[in-house]
Amino acid sequence: MSGHVAIALLAAGSARRFGGGKLDAMLGGKRLGRYALDAALALGRGTPLIVVGPEAAAFALEARAEGLATPIVNPLAQEGLGTSVALAARHAADAGADRLLLLAADMPLVSPATLAALIEACGNAPACVRHADGHPGIPACFPSASFAALAALGGDKGAGALLRTAEVAVLEVSLRELRDVDTVAELEQLAMETRPSS
Repeated sequence: MSGHVAIALLAAGSARRFGGGKLDAMLGGKRLGRYALDAALALGRGTPLIVVGPEAAAFALEARAEGLATPIVNPLAQEGLGTSVALAARHAADAGADRLLLLAADMPLVSPATLAALIEACGNAPACVRHADGHPGIPACFPSASFAALAALGGDKGAGALLRTAEVAVLEVSLRELRDVDTVAELEQLAMETRPSS
C-alpha cells in the first residue's frame, strides 16, 4: 500500500523511573533513543517526527542537526502521553498523511520489518502489535480516519482505546522486540544481553 505515511517517535516523557535522561543513555555505543529512530529511518518513508518535551533529548537534537528527523515540542508533555499522541496526529493531518505510524523511543529492539508490516496492515482500521500482557499497543499504525480521535486525546490516555476494537489488525511479533527501557537496571540487563560475544 502506497501513500504518505507520517512517522512519529514519542520521546517527551520525563523518565522519572530512570532518573531522567533515559533516551540519551548509551546502549552498545549509541544513544537509546537512536535505535527506534534508526528503525524508522530504515523504512525510507521520509523524515520522522520526534515528539519531545520542553527539554528535548540530545538524540533528537543530534538527529535534527544531521537532517534525519524533525523534533516537535509538546509543551503539555507533563500532562501525559495522550498529549504527545494528539500532537503527532495533528501534524500528520496537517501534512496530508494517509497513515500515522507511532512508536516509542524507548523500545530499542523494534525491527524495521515489524514497522513495515504495520504500515502494510493498516488499511481502513489501525494495525498494532500484541504485548506480553495480551493487550494491543504501540508500535501501531493509524489511518487518517483515526486522526481526529487521536488529536482529541489528553492526559495519560494514549491510543490504547482506539486499538481495542474488532476491526484492528493485531500483529503477533517477537515479545523481545517489544521490550522497553524504564529503569537503569533494565538498560543494564539489555546491554548484557545484546553485547557481542568475544
